[in-house]
Amino acid sequence: MADSGLRAAVVDGVRTPFVKAGTAFSDYTFQQLGVHALKALVERSGVDPKTIDEFIYSTVLLDSRTPNWAREIVFAAGMPKTLYAESVSNNCISGLVAIASSARRIALGQSHCSIAGGSESMSKPTLRYSDHGSDIFLKLSRARSMGERAGQLLKLRPKDLFPPTPAVTEPSTGLTMGQHMEMTAKEMGIVREAQDEVALASHKNAAAATEDGRLLAEIAPLNGVDRDGIIRGDTSLEKLARLKPVFDRSSAGTLTAGNSSALTDGASAVMLMSESRAKQEGKEPLAFITDFEFSAIDPNEGLLMAPAVAVPRLLKRNNLTFDDFDYIEIHEAFAAQLLANIKAWEEGWKEPAVGKVDRSKVNVMGGSVAIGHPFAATGGRIVTSLANQMKRSGAKRGLISICAAGAMACAMILER
Repeated sequence: MADSGLRAAVVDGVRTPFVKAGTAFSDYTFQQLGVHALKALVERSGVDPKTIDEFIYSTVLLDSRTPNWAREIVFAAGMPKTLYAESVSNNCISGLVAIASSARRIALGQSHCSIAGGSESMSKPTLRYSDHGSDIFLKLSRARSMGERAGQLLKLRPKDLFPPTPAVTEPSTGLTMGQHMEMTAKEMGIVREAQDEVALASHKNAAAATEDGRLLAEIAPLNGVDRDGIIRGDTSLEKLARLKPVFDRSSAGTLTAGNSSALTDGASAVMLMSESRAKQEGKEPLAFITDFEFSAIDPNEGLLMAPAVAVPRLLKRNNLTFDDFDYIEIHEAFAAQLLANIKAWEEGWKEPAVGKVDRSKVNVMGGSVAIGHPFAATGGRIVTSLANQMKRSGAKRGLISICAAGAMACAMILER
């Protein structure tokens, strides 16, 4: 580790508006969204593209045609072809994985200026044939005679021509994230009313932050859209209560479209610098990334409960409690997930209890339920929002917690 320790400075960040899948950005691929975020950040920062050391970028819904999509985004954005680019993917923590990777390299003195983040098009996922259909087409491409080609074509069935419908299903369990979260909510006694209250606060805070310009300041408009499209400042507990459960449709179900994050399109990008480079550029750091923790648990113990491990370990290593943080950003994959992890932190679960969470510090500019959740873009969105809020208010310390499919999580500390 470099002598300065883990002191990667967040100096700027930008994102597209986050919009519901199938709407304003339905014609954009994740790479096109990433191009927009990268170009907007470089332009906004005023940094000479030739002096950027690396571009580390993430997505979750992979396209096998472009295995290093970060490099293709560099080309499409017109960045110098000498810019090193690396692609990463790790479900909902993908953006933080990219940012943490950049922070590590800065701490080691291997990089002094990097851009990291992620993008997701849930409107345009890459479709594939069934296993049977894929096998036939592969053999067809390798056939050397008309007879071999005809033999493979005769094996095709109508269903082989229709790709399976994309689904957010956990490969190891066969259940969706929502189904897993319903199970956890029941096990931990997370009631519907409490979930709707979290959702309401998310929308109200995001609407206020849009109205006063805090969220708008980090957005680079695209396709005539200059603000997030999912926020509903006029919602109410009564409106949320009328929505039917979607993952457990019985009377015992508690997760609805109103207290769950929506399928979303969007991209984000964060510029990181070493302290020396930031001084050279005349840029005041918004915040420093001082530490982070990754964790993983058995999916059958709670698919989205790994923050219950990552956060306590991070706090213990830094000798901190929740009282030491001015702001706490908790990704709202589902309102129930936020509540379940807070309960685990306060009461103890796989790690000892680490104290009471002051809910007035949580997601003060709204969360993923209201703003949306383009998987790989969420990490950059949260880092950017938190760093900007810390600078505006003169805050000293902020905490980030993001859960991920695969039963993993990342927790990160930002300081000023």
